[in-house]
Amino acid sequence: MSESRSAPAGAAGAARLESFSYDDVIVRKFLFVTILWGFVGMLVGVLIAIQMAYPEWNLAPFLTFGRLRPLHTNAVIFAFAGNAIFTGVYYSTQRLTKARMFSDALSNAHFWGWQLIIVAAALTLPLGFTQAKEYAELEWPIDLMIAVVWVIFAINYVGTLIKRRERHLYVALWFYLASIITVAVLHIFNNLSVPAGFLKSYSIYAGVQDAFMQWWYGHNAVAFFLTTPFLGMMYYFMPKAAEGPVFSYKLSILHFWTLVFMYIWAGPHHLHYTSLPEWASTLGMIFSVMLWAPSWGGMINGLLTLRGGWHKVADDPILKFMVIALTGYGMSTFEGPMLSIKAVNSLSHYTDWTIAHVHSGALTWNGFFTFGMIYWLAPRLFQTELYSKKLMNTHFWIATIGIVLYIVSIYSAGVTQGLMWRAFDETGRLQYPDFVETVARLIPMYWVRVVGGTLYLVGVIIFAYNIVKTWGKRPAAYTVPVVQAPALAKQYVPEPLRPGVDVPATAFGRFMNLTFHRSWERAPILFTVLTTVAVAVASLFEIIPTFLIKSNVPTIASVKPYTPLELAGRDLYIREGCFNCHSQQIRPLRFETERYGEYSKPGESVYEHPFLWGSRRIGPDLAREGGMKSNLWHLRHFQNPREVNAKSIMPAYTHMITNDLDFDGIQQRVDAMAMLGVPYGDAVNTAPDMARAQAKTIAADLAVTGGGNGFETKEVTALIAYMQRLGRDIQTAPGVAANRTSAPAPATGTAPAVAPAGGHP
Repeated sequence: MSESRSAPAGAAGAARLESFSYDDVIVRKFLFVTILWGFVGMLVGVLIAIQMAYPEWNLAPFLTFGRLRPLHTNAVIFAFAGNAIFTGVYYSTQRLTKARMFSDALSNAHFWGWQLIIVAAALTLPLGFTQAKEYAELEWPIDLMIAVVWVIFAINYVGTLIKRRERHLYVALWFYLASIITVAVLHIFNNLSVPAGFLKSYSIYAGVQDAFMQWWYGHNAVAFFLTTPFLGMMYYFMPKAAEGPVFSYKLSILHFWTLVFMYIWAGPHHLHYTSLPEWASTLGMIFSVMLWAPSWGGMINGLLTLRGGWHKVADDPILKFMVIALTGYGMSTFEGPMLSIKAVNSLSHYTDWTIAHVHSGALTWNGFFTFGMIYWLAPRLFQTELYSKKLMNTHFWIATIGIVLYIVSIYSAGVTQGLMWRAFDETGRLQYPDFVETVARLIPMYWVRVVGGTLYLVGVIIFAYNIVKTWGKRPAAYTVPVVQAPALAKQYVPEPLRPGVDVPATAFGRFMNLTFHRSWERAPILFTVLTTVAVAVASLFEIIPTFLIKSNVPTIASVKPYTPLELAGRDLYIREGCFNCHSQQIRPLRFETERYGEYSKPGESVYEHPFLWGSRRIGPDLAREGGMKSNLWHLRHFQNPREVNAKSIMPAYTHMITNDLDFDGIQQRVDAMAMLGVPYGDAVNTAPDMARAQAKTIAADLAVTGGGNGFETKEVTALIAYMQRLGRDIQTAPGVAANRTSAPAPATGTAPAVAPAGGHP
């Protein structure tokens, strides 16, 4: 029962009726681009799935796996799911507040601005412009555009809440509000960087701090972009489709506050066994496990909304989509905490298991809920019947079969990878010492994934056809219904409360009855502040110690900045998206140290802007790659990986062998690094000359060893220099010492031909 009740219309003397109409034009716009970008994102997904099974489909330089993978993730998350969120938010918010959006101009600025961002991402990512941060790859000018457009959205949304005609904010609006606030905070702090050119920048954070910040962002981007706004839409559209109220108001309150508070702590579980301080990853694990309760509370609240109406599910494909979506949400939110447990994580991390986990949630929870919502919206927005219920049902079954094939194959691949990596034979040696053996074993599973993904894409095509044909049946001119509702009285006049009924007699009873929450729901500013505090407390509790306690990142005296040529090579590594397949972080686990060498230390990455630890191993870890192979081997490997390893699935990078390196542009990059505190010494004045000198040394070695002449000006030479530097510093002096300000390390022009611990795929 509520603590207070709204007075009947007219009781406050200010209940005059106002007439208005909803802006459904903007909803229709977002709906159409949701379908368009969904098709594009999933088409690219199928393409990169084929590239993993059949590497000849990599078309360098622009259409390789490393460059297309972030295009796929950005298109699906921010273009498809993002526009689906805006479709649902713009439709439901107007009806829940009984108000047209605050400003049509802001609505349109939001729409066109967001589409411009998507187009910019689609152009820059294949061209190799990336920050190398997962789900935050876009470079600084686009990040600024995102910030501006998000502020426009926030102003429009909050303005609508302020001019609303419904006193209390419904639960869906709480989730939207939390999403808007938290995404803004995450985006701003994770993308702070120093520009080193028009589309080039370096993160202001380095190494451990950058890794922490990235996964604080990365995990919560999933939480507050792919979870909370969809939960808000679930609380609106599920009852609408089921034609019944939400199961439990109290459960929705508990669901919201526990989720918002706990989610933000969980990010560090992505960095178990890495150089991140142990306390941080353990804290992330604990909160991840606790997330089970609120997540399942939300799922149960959604599913029980169908109480008494389960028979409708058999006949209504919309409800089928939504039930599978909620079931997928439940499975993902069970599996996520399980994967955060260290023992499980040691097996699953870096494998396709994580990929399967992400896709099981995205394809069901985000994909199926979006399909169900749009099928429900289409007849109402286009003011006609859906073109074909039979096609909708066909879409459901094709996509469901596709999901099953996709998930089963990738879960199998992930577990297979993890078990093969850690297998020892009876002599105590690695059973599969050559990494490529574990890759070759997965190829049949990759092909099954291609089939599953293709079926899901076919479902999207059927979906698009059905919606477009429905749109084709629209009337010549849409009817714009006029809605009437009384304006909110300036002074709220609560209904008299019934002691012991509306308000329990004891303070504990009132707390358990959640009566206080009703007052929060009619105060959007207070609600915003409380939500912000919940997010900020959790963030600051982890961030401040990580950044201020020096013992979290002990420095190593022998670790020096990259030389200018190595820095240029590192930027090429980033441009080609190599971090999407290779990690640079060896965990202190025996099967890792046996394969790759000494485990990674926090002090090794103090000059890494950004960190490149990676989150997946399609290829082997490269943290100790320096000196393991000759310059000539690397040249041959970039030219044609299958020339040095027949089972390799790595793309060929022949363009780097012919492209000239921009030596003059290196100076600007060294200067930007120096601004970030990297001690570059004389290199701030002579970077190009230093780079040319080192390039000549490497080119001379290639000429002597049979690689050919003329490589001193080519991009591949810089990348070889970078490869040969990885992990070398710690080999020279393993001791831990105080902060160091020495000049850059000398050029590592040549390297001995040492037998590798594991081959490149």
